[in-house]
Formats: sequence, C-alpha cells, structure tokens
Amino acid sequence: GGAWLAPGFSWCPAIAGVVGASLAVASASVFNMWWERATDPLMNRTRDRPLAARRLAPRAALLFGAALALSSLTILWLWTTPLATALAAGAILSYVLIYTPLKYKTPLALFIGAFPGAVPPLLGWAAITGEVGWGGLSLFAVLLVWQMPHYIAITLFRKDEFARAGIRCVPVVRGDAVARLQAVAWAVGLVPVSLLPTYVGVTGWFYAVVAAALGVAFAVRCARGLSGAPVEGGVRWARGLFVASLLYLPALVAAMAVDALLW
Repeated sequence: GGAWLAPGFSWCPAIAGVVGASLAVASASVFNMWWERATDPLMNRTRDRPLAARRLAPRAALLFGAALALSSLTILWLWTTPLATALAAGAILSYVLIYTPLKYKTPLALFIGAFPGAVPPLLGWAAITGEVGWGGLSLFAVLLVWQMPHYIAITLFRKDEFARAGIRCVPVVRGDAVARLQAVAWAVGLVPVSLLPTYVGVTGWFYAVVAAALGVAFAVRCARGLSGAPVEGGVRWARGLFVASLLYLPALVAAMAVDALLW
C-alpha cells in the first residue's frame, strides 16, 4: 500500500519492496520462533510450530532466519533505497531483540512490538521516495493503532495460554476489564488516525468516507466489550473482535486502492 500511494510510483522498486518486506517479516518470525522454542509448546496456538514440535533443529532455524534477513536486505539495497533497507533491518532487530524478550517482562511489549509490525507500508513508501514523509507516516500510524485492539483480542481469548507461557500481556497482568477498556480506547482512536492519509493528501474523499464508516462500525463492535460480560461471553466478544479486525484492515486497504484509481 505504501509503494502504491507514494508519489513517483515505479514497478521495479515497488515489487522489490514487497519482496524485501515479506522476507524481512519471515526472517523476524523465524528468529522469534527460535527464541520462543521452549515456551511455544505450552500454547495451543504455537505448539505445532516446527521448532516447538521438534521437526526442525534450532541451528537450522537460525541459519534459515539469517538467510531470509540477508536476502531481504540485499534485495532492498539493490533495487530500492538505503532508507527502505535501514527500516527493514531496524524492524527485524527491534522485533527480535526488543519486543520478543519484553513479552515476558511487561504488557507494554505489545505497544513496542507494534512499531516494527507497522513498518511494511512505511518501507513501501520509502522504497519509492527514499524518504519517510507525512504520507508514509500516516500509513504507519494506521497499521500501528490497528494492531492494538487486534492483538488485545487475541490475548483475551488466549489468556490462559499466555499465562502458562509466562507472557505478561494485559489480561494476565491487569485483568480482562482493563484489557477490554484498552481495546475500546484504541479502536476509538483508530477512527481519526485512519483519516490521516486523507488529511496529508495521500488519499481522497472516497477513502475518507469508507474509513470513517469502517472505523465507527469497528469501534461500536469493540465497545460491546465494556458490558462486563461473564468469562464465556467475554471470550466470545474477544473472538468476534478478532474477526472484525481481520475484516476491517483489508477493507480499508481496498478503499485506498479504489480511491487511488479515482484520483
């Protein structure tokens, strides 16, 4: 999305940006699984990962992760810009060396981890323009804020698993009520943040209308979690919020794509 919306769009750096960003995400995921190979077997959602299930040797995983990272940075360096390469390197390092260990120490890790998680659209923008720019930052902000209710929902309906693995997420440390309140706050905040691309001139009126409608609908759906529902109802709400977040993001990106064609 970042490359498509950036001024001076060109196919070669755009494709290289997508490939490089995808390889960077894959690399960070592999390193994360290597780091958490002892705790992943304790969680239903991660126990079938290759390292957790002992289908892959830790050394082989490290080498594979390194190869993915090297491939990512090489592609970005050769066919995009130095800034895009630096963003990919920073995202990999911060996700693996900062976010991953912090998960076991503080609930703030979720917010910290959202920064590398939001890098792809910014990287795409930088791959075309060679700079960050307000347009790239607006896309970065949208993805950063979206991640918060999305992942809080996961921690709510997987709370027992996270507790068993020793991960200090909000529901485990501060309780479900606080987690629900935070999810609602982030969902409400997502409404104005999602309009930033239009404010800075990256998108037009069509995107703004769709983004506002999607944001309000998502926030209203999320606000149902403030009712203080019992445990089973709270889990159903969290799963529903998770699904809603998965529908929201591609719909928002589709609105950006259509809007770009209308301009």
